[in-house]
Amino acid sequence: MMVQIQESEYEAILRQAVAVIDRTRAMVATTVCSAIGTTHWEIGKLLHDRKVESRHGSGVVNRLSYDLKQRYPQMGVSPRNLWDMKKFYERFCNSGPKLRQAVAVLPWGHILTLMRKFGEDDNAILYYAQEIISKGWNRELLSSAISLKMHIRKNDLSDNNFEQTLPATQAMFANEVFRSGYNLGFLGVKNPILETELETRLVEKVKQFLLELGKGFTYIGNQHVLEYNGKRSKVDMLFFHRGLHCLVAIDLKIGEFKPEYAGKMNYYLSLLDRLERRDDENRSIGIILCAEKDRVEVELALEDMGKPIGVADYQLIVPQEELKKVVAEEVEAFGKELPLRIDIEEDSKQR
Repeated sequence: MMVQIQESEYEAILRQAVAVIDRTRAMVATTVCSAIGTTHWEIGKLLHDRKVESRHGSGVVNRLSYDLKQRYPQMGVSPRNLWDMKKFYERFCNSGPKLRQAVAVLPWGHILTLMRKFGEDDNAILYYAQEIISKGWNRELLSSAISLKMHIRKNDLSDNNFEQTLPATQAMFANEVFRSGYNLGFLGVKNPILETELETRLVEKVKQFLLELGKGFTYIGNQHVLEYNGKRSKVDMLFFHRGLHCLVAIDLKIGEFKPEYAGKMNYYLSLLDRLERRDDENRSIGIILCAEKDRVEVELALEDMGKPIGVADYQLIVPQEELKKVVAEEVEAFGKELPLRIDIEEDSKQR
C-alpha cells in the first residue's frame, strides 16, 4: 500500500528537490565554464607563442578559424573570438594565481566584458569575478553592477530607498530604525520550513520578534486583509512604529530576494496608504524579510519604486550551509525510500 502524504509535505519535498537540482546545475555550469576557459587559454597561448600578430597574422587566424569550424561547427571559433583568446592569455598570463583561478571558471562572455571594461585593473576584475562565482550573476546583472560602480561603492549600496521616498528627517530616522539583517534564532528552526510556518512561528513568538525589531514597534496582526476594487490582498505581518508614526508592513520570504517582491510590496503600501493610513500619519513603510539578498538586485529593484521599501535578510539558528546539507540528505533519503514505496504499491496491485 502506498503511503499517503500531506500536500504541505509534498511541497517541502518538491522545494528540496529543486534546491538539489539547482545546486547540481550550478556545479555542472562551473565545470563546463572551467573547461571552456582552459580551451580558450590554451589556444590563446598557442597564438601568443607562435607570435601571430594582428598585422601579419590575419590570414593565419582566418584560415585557422575556417578549419576549426569544419571540425567543430558548434564551437565559437570565429576570427574575432580567436583574437580574443590571445588577448585573454596575454592579459592574465602574468597575473597572480588568485586572479587567474577566479577568471578561469567564468563564462566567456563575462570574461570579455571584464577585459573590455577594466583593462589592467586587477582589483576590479578580481572583485567582480568573485561576485559572479559566489552569486551566479548573468551578464545583464554584471553589467548593472558595473554601471553602479559596485567595486568602488560596494559598502555604500543601499538596502532601501528611504532617502528617495521619505522626507530627509524621516529617512534618517528610518535608516536608524530598520537594520539590514535580523537574527531569528529564537525560532529554533532546524529544518527547512515553508513561509506560512515561518509566519506562524513569528506570531507565536511575536514578543521576541518585537525585541529583535527594536524599540517603538506595536504589533497589529498577521495576514492583514486589504480589500479594494473587489479584490483581497493580505499583508504577512503589520506593525505600527510610534517614532516614525507610520504603518510598517513586513513580507516574509524563505528564499532569496527577487525583484518582483518589491513590486508586490509597493502595491501593498499603496493599499495601506489609501485604505488605512490616517491623515496625521506618515507614509507606510514596507520591509521585505528574506533569507538572502543580492545588494545589486535590491538597489536595481528599488530604484524607481515610489513607496519607501527596505530589504533585510535574516539568520536562523542553523547556518545556511548546514540547512542546504539537511535538504540534500532529506532528498537523498526520499530517493532511497521511493523505490520501496513503488514495490509495495505493485505488490498490493498484484494481490
